[in-house]
Amino acid sequence: MAHPCDSAAERLAERLGFSCHEARPVVGFRNPFGLENATMPWLELLIIGGAIFALVHAWRRWRYDGDPVNISLWFASVVYLAVIEPPLYFPGWFGLSEHVGLIFSHNVFTVQFMYDRLPLYIVAFYPALSQLAYELVRALGTFARRGPLAGSLMVAFVCQAFYEIFDQLGPQLTWWAWNSDNKMINEPALASVPMNSMFLFASVSFGGMTYLVTRLIGAKSGRGSLKGRQITLRTIAAGALTPLAMAIAGVPSNAFRGGNQIGIQRAILGAELALVWIVGLYLLADAWRARRADPAPVASPLFVRTYPAIYLGVHLVLWLLALPAHFAATDGLTQQHTPIGSIWYVALCTIAATGLILAALRATTPQRAAGRMRS
Repeated sequence: MAHPCDSAAERLAERLGFSCHEARPVVGFRNPFGLENATMPWLELLIIGGAIFALVHAWRRWRYDGDPVNISLWFASVVYLAVIEPPLYFPGWFGLSEHVGLIFSHNVFTVQFMYDRLPLYIVAFYPALSQLAYELVRALGTFARRGPLAGSLMVAFVCQAFYEIFDQLGPQLTWWAWNSDNKMINEPALASVPMNSMFLFASVSFGGMTYLVTRLIGAKSGRGSLKGRQITLRTIAAGALTPLAMAIAGVPSNAFRGGNQIGIQRAILGAELALVWIVGLYLLADAWRARRADPAPVASPLFVRTYPAIYLGVHLVLWLLALPAHFAATDGLTQQHTPIGSIWYVALCTIAATGLILAALRATTPQRAAGRMRS
């Protein structure tokens, strides 16, 4: 087995301010107040705290409402992480060096796993964001009115909005670094973020996983309809099959990989991302109209009424801190030589995320109470 700190990994680690030669194979710990960037412990607190909050909420949904979808989605997200992340961190171990190569490297946070490649907050990020998106869409009633496919497409849109606010900021604040030498995977890009990642990881993965969970478990939900062992096996299957959905969705752009066909790839990925937005905005408008016809609020709104707003608010503060260096950047690089994200796309995502939060608050507030608030 090759050493995990090859030349590409070593170069990215040095750019982020640490050495991969000192990495512990299982788990490593660091002082949260001595990390490379002062924003990093706040990011950990936001994401890890959100994952714990989401787990408590999911357990209550199963225990008191008899709905196992939330708890299944939470653990399916961890299964998906366990399947998709190791080949990305160690492509040589999986025979993928020539086909994929090293795509990116995380910086070192308070708790790191797998030779410092996997921060604990990334483990928490998948269940936190999947629950955030699913609960927003559930609160808007899309699953109940339109079924699992439309609901999952809406989840893909919600994740695009919330994920890219994070994704376009991370490289500038050295939360991770993309391997600029890996042009096969990391081009085309929107500012510092590969468009393949924007489409497949920020939308397709969450939408596909949600669809699998709602079909395998949601269609049979209800008290006593599925036993614990059945839920466990279906949850593992949903998480493990999610990369297959990503591989299928990646076929159109991957067909034009290599050579001087990057313009075709950009057009395909741009069209796919535009489709995510068109479908998502249509379903959001549909949910807003449906609220007028059915004013009954969604039950158990605590998680959906608090965490999405906290997530967005913290990221907006982090963006405000990053803006001076962003606007002073030259040729896409700050004075600290870190790549900047797309400010116009983040603004678009912020508007969409704000609209989703407001729509969910409207959907979980009784109209009589809302009328008193307006008066």
